Amino acid sequence: MGRGGAARRPPLDQDEATAWFAGRIPDDWFIEVPRVVFDRDEILVVGRLSLPGTMPEGPDAVRVAAGARITGFREDTRQYRIRIAEEAQARWQRVVSWGAACGDVEAVFTHASVPVMSRLRLEERKVLDTLIDAGVAGSRSDALAWCVNQVLAHQGEWIDRLRDAMTEVERIRAQGPNPGPVDP
Repeated sequence: MGRGGAARRPPLDQDEATAWFAGRIPDDWFIEVPRVVFDRDEILVVGRLSLPGTMPEGPDAVRVAAGARITGFREDTRQYRIRIAEEAQARWQRVVSWGAACGDVEAVFTHASVPVMSRLRLEERKVLDTLIDAGVAGSRSDALAWCVNQVLAHQGEWIDRLRDAMTEVERIRAQGPNPGPVDP
């Protein structure tokens, strides 16, 4: 068992995952290498689609055309995306989710909603209950997700720096000595 009681999954390297999806996805799907992000439970693949070459004029034309392009891509590629996801899921033992971006519009088609256990003391639960009573959230689960999103929105740069530091620690650890068996 790993952290949080989850079974140990095969390690996932950012460059390897990005390269694998870039190699597995047909060349005509996206106009650039897809963005691949992941955690212990899920891999999210988001590719950029081209905007239509010609569009009607108007303030919402680009947004509407981009949304239609994303919807069409989602429907037209569904079976092939499922096949790629099944291969990746077998390889890395994580759920694969998909999304697409076009112009300024981005949509995630599928995503994992993973339950997370948390032990909270009275004062911490009161914070969640206050958010529920104020109508900010519908449940303690929603309130906790809202809190996490607030940290991400207001401390996202710090979180990114922390992740980068952890990646560097893992890289150095992998280069370290192998202790091997100990003689009695």
